[in-house]
Amino acid sequence: MKWKLFAAALCAALPMLSGSVQAQPEDGVTSVGSQRFWAPAGTNTDALAKPLPGAVNQGPFNYRTWKYGPNTTAPAGAQRIWSPLMIKLRAGGKLFSTTISGAATPETYCAAANRPENDFIWTEMQHAPGTWMNVANMWAACPNAHAMPGARISYENEREEQQALDGGALWMSIPTIRTPEQAQRAADWALYPPLGKRSSGGIGATKWARLSNNLYRQTINENLVLILMIETLDGIANSDRIAATRGITGVFAASGDLGNFSGYAQGSPDYERLINVVHGAALKAKVHLCGPAAWANRPDFTCFQNQPPSPGAGRGGRGRGAD
Repeated sequence: MKWKLFAAALCAALPMLSGSVQAQPEDGVTSVGSQRFWAPAGTNTDALAKPLPGAVNQGPFNYRTWKYGPNTTAPAGAQRIWSPLMIKLRAGGKLFSTTISGAATPETYCAAANRPENDFIWTEMQHAPGTWMNVANMWAACPNAHAMPGARISYENEREEQQALDGGALWMSIPTIRTPEQAQRAADWALYPPLGKRSSGGIGATKWARLSNNLYRQTINENLVLILMIETLDGIANSDRIAATRGITGVFAASGDLGNFSGYAQGSPDYERLINVVHGAALKAKVHLCGPAAWANRPDFTCFQNQPPSPGAGRGGRGRGAD
């Protein structure tokens, strides 16, 4: 009989106990004290026009003048640069890679990713039949590999860029950038606010929690190597403004497609003029200059698709897949 009375008392107490526990919001931020700001049931508080007491943002809501909160920045004294790729670039090093099809097997990917000469893996999603599920499986197969995961996506697009970044890409190249507006969209979808418009996903943050000291969200904008590829004649015409896009790491002089779109072969003065335009745009904007690994000895180039030719090999210019 006593246990029945105890059970009845416990059941009666549970609602009160549960009412004293704050639910954990999806973003992991506690909501203690927030209840006093809740709109009363059935009441329109006209929040677009009226700020809450103590709010930083006063006056009518205006997203263009919004003052961002401290959750978007790393605390003072935190290590802000943690990606091996960005650390090497900032130290004056050169980045090399191996190109792997987005349809490759995890074994093929990991064999390349574990080679110490590769800084990153260029996972090819523009000219390959792979799916993002297949890419996710490849990248997950060897999370501690020497080479960092990265991808050339198909085009600037929220879904394409989010798939690569949420999968853990620390390098991303975006092809056939023709206009400053296209370049800005590419940066917007790659970077978190306030610099861009990337939405919050947890996979990339989880993958790089150790390197970033759990500050992925606050620091990835400074660690992502974001490269815009200039491959067309209209891209050449707009190269200065493309290279000046806020938040990008560099521009890529696409050797194959600049020949494809111009009708001239590497080594001809008309072709080399186009490459020199991209070179000049990178210098003017003070961003990195990338190209095929066969150009590893060209002045000012610092990041490459693939490995440079071995000594004594042919002096080919395109580099595998550099188009």
